[in-house]
Amino acid sequence: MTDPRGVSFWLDDLVTKDIDDLAPRAALPGDVAADVCIVGAGFTGLWTAVSVLEREPDARVVVVEREFAGFGASGRNGGWASALFPVGHAELVRRHGADAATAMTIAMVDTVAEVGRAAASLGIDCDFDRKGTYSLIRSELADRAAADEQHQAEEAGLAVPTRISGDALGDALFTEACASLHPGKLVRGLARAAEELGARIFEGTRVTGVEPGRVTTTEGTVIADRVVIATEAWGSELPGVGRRILPLYSLVLATAPMPEAVWERIGLPRGATVTDFRHNLVYGQRTADDRLVFGGRGARYHFGSAIRPGYDRSARVHAHLERAVTALFPAAEGVRFTHRWGGPLGVPRDWHPFVSPVAGGRVVVAGGYVGDGVATANLAGRTVADLVTDRRTPLTALPWVGTVPPRWEPEPLRFAGVNAVIGSLSIADAEEHAVGRPSKVAAISGRLGRE
Repeated sequence: MTDPRGVSFWLDDLVTKDIDDLAPRAALPGDVAADVCIVGAGFTGLWTAVSVLEREPDARVVVVEREFAGFGASGRNGGWASALFPVGHAELVRRHGADAATAMTIAMVDTVAEVGRAAASLGIDCDFDRKGTYSLIRSELADRAAADEQHQAEEAGLAVPTRISGDALGDALFTEACASLHPGKLVRGLARAAEELGARIFEGTRVTGVEPGRVTTTEGTVIADRVVIATEAWGSELPGVGRRILPLYSLVLATAPMPEAVWERIGLPRGATVTDFRHNLVYGQRTADDRLVFGGRGARYHFGSAIRPGYDRSARVHAHLERAVTALFPAAEGVRFTHRWGGPLGVPRDWHPFVSPVAGGRVVVAGGYVGDGVATANLAGRTVADLVTDRRTPLTALPWVGTVPPRWEPEPLRFAGVNAVIGSLSIADAEEHAVGRPSKVAAISGRLGRE
């Protein structure tokens, strides 16, 4: 199994501060029976396990995980619990109608608070801090994009982001529906909470096949009435998901804790999250111990949807992120970066996250969060729990339930197309910075990424 301390700052921090020694759990001990078998011990799988057992305390819940709880995106992300949904409200209206789109958007906003409430009720101290998101406005184009975002929210009847101007932070668009948290504390806490409720979690157990009523692994077989696939990007390696999900890498870094005097010059409150309006997304948060955790896209897609430990770090992309930190926050010039890491996130071909019951509901596949999964996985877990316990609720009526993403193109078309889009977004950012007008390349790339 992989050394957990080398996966991300968040997991290393747990050991350094003597919060969790990350000792491995036992593998599946052969053939077992369950009411619900969950594949994947990340946020989606663990929220599902907790939610099933809250609904049916006597249920036999088994979770199988190839590595360890929190190995995937759940232990590597930027720590945003946001109401962001990869498909925007206007696109949700186009696909599902106004009422369904509004229900989905409201559910996402409510989920931000629910993550904090549920973590607290389970006794998980994950540094949850709802200080919102500051989208920095550093150009005329960003100013126009911010105005458009406000206008679209107003037209949709949604909460309108607030335009602010801070002495240090500068102009920004402030969105309230976002919290920062320590994802390592949350995912490991969820694993412990699930076990306390009665779930059995088996690590070091690679799944080789999934079918209704049966999950086969390298260590034995789980016979289960219901099966949940919650593998996000790693679903690309699993029969039954395959080309319906694409692993796209996002890379992250963390600074050493910075003095309060530096943070005063930066202007970002403790617990707040930050981004800007560039095409190649960047995201950051000020942690509870005054680090800046900062990540972004731009790493290339690997042929055949390959996922390898060596792809978790890229000198080129991490250097780009370091430059982005000091460009956005000159007060951070010379800061020491202590951790660099990354990992794949799951991207459906239509950019639409999904909760997909198949085989008459005996198998449910959930994921495709496109990097917005910290809060979305909680909503998915609660929804999946309702489905596998045969409940029909407002959650099971949300428009992402029953959607099945189309398959990505076969290789080499997939490799060429995805990397062309990634490269064009970097070109678009450079073009807009140079000429000060919207990039035509970005408009084309944005459409290709969602068609």
